[in-house]
Amino acid sequence: MSSTERLQRYLSDERGGCGDEEAAQRLAELEELDAAAGGPDLESDVSVLSALANETRYKIVRILHMADGELCVCEFSPLLDVSDSAISHALSQLTDAGLLSRRKDGKWRKYRTTPRASALLVALDGSRK
Repeated sequence: MSSTERLQRYLSDERGGCGDEEAAQRLAELEELDAAAGGPDLESDVSVLSALANETRYKIVRILHMADGELCVCEFSPLLDVSDSAISHALSQLTDAGLLSRRKDGKWRKYRTTPRASALLVALDGSRK
C-alpha cells in the first residue's frame, strides 16, 4: 500500500469519506510542513543535537555553562573519567557544532559556551520542571 493510499484511508476514517481532491489538498499541506521543517537550519540543528548526544560532551557543555566563564582544557581532566585525547576530541566536536568558542591564551586553550549552548541548556532545565 502506498503512502498516498494510507493517507486517503486515514482521511476517509477521520472525515467519513475522502476523495482524491481532499487527499491531494491534505498532501499539499503536509508537503508544506515538510519543507518548513527541513529548512536551511535542519542540518545545523541535527549537528548540534548530535554533539550533545554523548555523556562526556554534554557534561563538558553543562560544566562550562555553570562556570559562567572560560575554563582551560586542562581543568576538565580531573572532572571527567576519560583520556585527555577524548576530552580534546569532545571539545573539538562541540566547537565545530557551534556550542563552544575557544581562544588561545599563551600555550593554553580556553573554552566557553556560546549563547546557543546556553539557550539549549536553559530550555532543557525548564522542561524538567
